[in-house]
Amino acid sequence: MEINPLWMFALLLFFMMCGYSVGFVMGGTALLVGLLTFGPGIVDILVDRVFHYQTHYLLIACPLFLLMGQVLGQSGLVDNLYGALHVWMGRLRGGLAVATVTICTIFAAATGIVSSSVVAMGLIAFPSMLKRGYDKKLAGGSVMAGGALGVLIPPSVLLVLFGVVAEMSVGKLFFACFVPGLVLSSLYIGYILLRSFLQPEIAPAVPEEETRIPITQKVSLLVKAIIPPVLLIVSVLGSILFGVATPTEAAGVGAVGAIIITAFNRRLNWPVIKNSLFVAVRTWGMICIIVFGATSFVGVFTVLGGGKIVEDVMMGLPFGTTGSLIVMLLILFILGMFIDPGGIVMLCAPLFVPIAVTLGFNQLWFAVVFNLVLQMSFLTPPFGFALFFLKAVAPPGVTMVDLIKGGVPFVGLQAIGTGVIIAFPVLALWLPGLMIS
Repeated sequence: MEINPLWMFALLLFFMMCGYSVGFVMGGTALLVGLLTFGPGIVDILVDRVFHYQTHYLLIACPLFLLMGQVLGQSGLVDNLYGALHVWMGRLRGGLAVATVTICTIFAAATGIVSSSVVAMGLIAFPSMLKRGYDKKLAGGSVMAGGALGVLIPPSVLLVLFGVVAEMSVGKLFFACFVPGLVLSSLYIGYILLRSFLQPEIAPAVPEEETRIPITQKVSLLVKAIIPPVLLIVSVLGSILFGVATPTEAAGVGAVGAIIITAFNRRLNWPVIKNSLFVAVRTWGMICIIVFGATSFVGVFTVLGGGKIVEDVMMGLPFGTTGSLIVMLLILFILGMFIDPGGIVMLCAPLFVPIAVTLGFNQLWFAVVFNLVLQMSFLTPPFGFALFFLKAVAPPGVTMVDLIKGGVPFVGLQAIGTGVIIAFPVLALWLPGLMIS
């Protein structure tokens, strides 16, 4: 039975609208279409594809990075950082929001997990800002946008997935995304400071008595708060940069480092270890379902000639390579409103990366731009994950509408940041060029 591969997307959309999990939908669609087209033999092919990813060495890094993030989330690291930056930046208009983005940037480089950053800052920084008269939308937007940096700033679990699927160096991907992540962080901070200057009432300075402590105590607080995450970041990313360890080995170093930091802060106990292991394994299990479903979907879609159809469409678009790039990014943006980011990586990376290379784009640069757009999906309704993470821990009186409105300006800033990296590819390609093989 001959089936047009594009019908697979129609089935995917239909079953997702019925409320089924995206991983099961993609895997089920692949199995159904495969059986109708190729018969029972498709089962062996799909099992081989799933087994290939299940035994991939680099994917071991994912649960280790997840464990690192979960342990750090209970280590008191965020509390210490926020306490230190509160006394340093509190007297600045918008200072608490700037501190929030700064902490999220550091935490992203230490964990690479969006949920941990958003929930931690949602519990600590968000109520603190609201208590001091900050606008709900600005405060919520800064927490969500800062937390979403975990997609881009290494060690990101999604970057590991992307590297495996696109058959690219995960280490180079990490460092290619590092500077763009800092560019976005700087844009957020600049926006917060500008709005706070133009509208002082939305982000007032904290009362002077809250920050009136001796300068030596301020310095001591900052040093004690900043040294542990910096050491962890250097040990994980530095070992990759200088060729000492693979990303998988560096993930192991990071997990051990997170446990040491938690023990140093006297937060390490059996419930913390048990809960961190449970959450890390459960999260990785959910990701595996998406990985297995998506790789099955792409496998059947490609065998049916879907990849060639997509390539022909992209190559035939008007406005040359620029038009093709814009269409691919728009597709990613729209998919991000409805599909899990991991599913988008598994679904689109195998299709779009070869097309980008054929169009003459640098593969590493395109991967960075791909993930920049993917980051927007965490703030865009109806299924923006950061919106739901923050709403789950937000104080009473904060509505989903407030959070959506708060995220809109930051989505615009993410689009500007994407444009900057498109215009200046060197920002993404400079740091990977320094890596030692």
